[in-house]
Amino acid sequence: MTASVWRERFVPRADGTRLYVRDTLCVSDTTDHDRAREEAETSTVPTAALTSVLCDGIACDGFIWRYLADELAEKTNVVHWNYRGHGRSSAPGNPANIGMDALAGDLSAVREQAAPQRAVLMGHSLGCQVVLESYRQRNEGVAGLVLICGSPGRVTHTFKGSDALARALPGVIERVERHPMLARAVWANVPPSVATRIALASGEVDAGVRPEDLLPYMEHVASLDLALFLRMLAAVGEVTAEDMLGAIDVPTLIVAGTLDSFTPPERAERMAATIPRAELMMVEGGTHVVPLERRDAVRERIVAFLEKCTASN
Repeated sequence: MTASVWRERFVPRADGTRLYVRDTLCVSDTTDHDRAREEAETSTVPTAALTSVLCDGIACDGFIWRYLADELAEKTNVVHWNYRGHGRSSAPGNPANIGMDALAGDLSAVREQAAPQRAVLMGHSLGCQVVLESYRQRNEGVAGLVLICGSPGRVTHTFKGSDALARALPGVIERVERHPMLARAVWANVPPSVATRIALASGEVDAGVRPEDLLPYMEHVASLDLALFLRMLAAVGEVTAEDMLGAIDVPTLIVAGTLDSFTPPERAERMAATIPRAELMMVEGGTHVVPLERRDAVRERIVAFLEKCTASN
């Protein structure tokens, strides 16, 4: 029998940004976990044959992996990290380094430090594009990809099925930067608990999702630097990895929901049709938070996919 020990650390980047990383080492159930954790602090060598690297959506710091991280740690080592300016990671050392190249480079740096051997890269929402661009930069050691409720790019042009967000962002950013204090007051004025109830009532997420599963996301959104978030969203919204999908040469699992209005499901279907070794799990009635709505089914499919990655590499 095995269990997992979580450790926390920071990965430095050349521009001065410090990326928060938490990862696991698989240990025996009989191991002294305090001692194992101490040993883990000085170890950089994964103990399992495979490492699952979890990449969030923009404005997120891990809420989507609530029912996956510990379960995956029973099968693989697990690495989860925060984007620059998100969660416990620092703001970008260079404020201009907020585009997709920077995020994909950060993932490569996290992999080098925490998953130097064989890794399955998993992304939710914007994390799908981060995973794809990181694969473009460095595909050595990648055993598979898991893309959940995401697309290959130009996310602001397809949000809710139109390019309205892309057209609105420049004006919104200009107003926020002209009146930062007012913008911050408005941004943080809605209590996270109220925002959670609104999200559930609007139908943007399945009504069966527990409020406590969404509350951490709402709390994190309220704490973000609004100008940084908007500028990052605008930057990543103009690039795409569609040109390299046909060259992906590892097993790929794509998970999508039929009612996902943030990332229309046809984007997932198009990826699945283009990536040579892709398989698609389309969840009927699922929205943008499928791992919370259908946690058992998603977990089982991902675990089965990891076994396939282990066997085929």
